[in-house]
Amino acid sequence: MQDFGGAKLILFIGDRIVVLRRDQKPDIPWPGRLDLPGGGREQDETAEACVLRETREEVGLYLEPSALVWRQQLNRGVFFAAHLPAHFEAQIVLGSEGQGWLLMEPNTYVSHPEAIPHFAEMVKAYRDQAFG
Repeated sequence: MQDFGGAKLILFIGDRIVVLRRDQKPDIPWPGRLDLPGGGREQDETAEACVLRETREEVGLYLEPSALVWRQQLNRGVFFAAHLPAHFEAQIVLGSEGQGWLLMEPNTYVSHPEAIPHFAEMVKAYRDQAFG
């Protein structure tokens, strides 16, 4: 069994990534900050199953496991990357969590003061590896 608590997805739609504005609730980590799709593990699901389920729930996009092109673990979080064509923007539907979503240049997210710092580190790591 994989040792992880949750999974996040660096989801490119064209050349920008999907970013969620977290709810402004004091009982959640990083309230109001800029987040990536993903969340906590349920039962004994794999990291891949977790991130795909959370992506469906949070932004309404159904991805196949083969869409996941990168994987990196940071502590108990597993990060993935996937790329979809720009026309998928029209299919994004915000789920029941979060205040909204937007598409953001990865470089903007990496340096944004409201980005969750360790998520920005993972976006930078993928950007540097994938795009040099």
